[in-house]
Amino acid sequence: MADGFIQWYRDGVTTADFAEQVEIFSEFGIKLIHPNRNAALVLDIEGNDVPMSQEELAGLIGRRFATLTFNWWLTADINVVDTHEAVPVDRETQTLWLDGLRPDEARRVESAVMAAATRLPVPTRAVIVDRRGVSDPDAWDSIALWDGTGVPLLPDAVLALEPIAERIRRAAPGLRKEDAGSGLSRLVPRHGPA
Repeated sequence: MADGFIQWYRDGVTTADFAEQVEIFSEFGIKLIHPNRNAALVLDIEGNDVPMSQEELAGLIGRRFATLTFNWWLTADINVVDTHEAVPVDRETQTLWLDGLRPDEARRVESAVMAAATRLPVPTRAVIVDRRGVSDPDAWDSIALWDGTGVPLLPDAVLALEPIAERIRRAAPGLRKEDAGSGLSRLVPRHGPA
């Protein structure tokens, strides 16, 4: 089985949008700045931590010229790896990996992403929550970034703009739809908790 993940598709964020995301995540006890190292920790190509300020990281994200991998911190010892990738047509993906987290920690990350997706001014296209890792994050790109219709195995939950939500629901009729506000619909399996 693959690692669980949350894949967030949205239009490109600005430096200010990222700063607001950091604030929203902190409401859920998830920090960008490591509590002991007083810096954001970005992973280099070798997997080593490279400390940088929140402003430096936000500037790199806002310039949209690279894929960045960095950590969010639940505690000084518990992290969530985040891969942030700019894609063509001023869109981006942000993948938060849930491996190694307890169920309550994974739910906290999910709640933070859902809150940010509905509250940030930058439009969210879709959020795919696959706690069990039954699909591959990249398998959602076609339907969430472009006009694809193929849907991988059913995730635990989806938050999506209406045209995308409707395409997913047509391809996966086992999902029920709920209004999530901000022009987004929440799709969850008809049977079982989400």
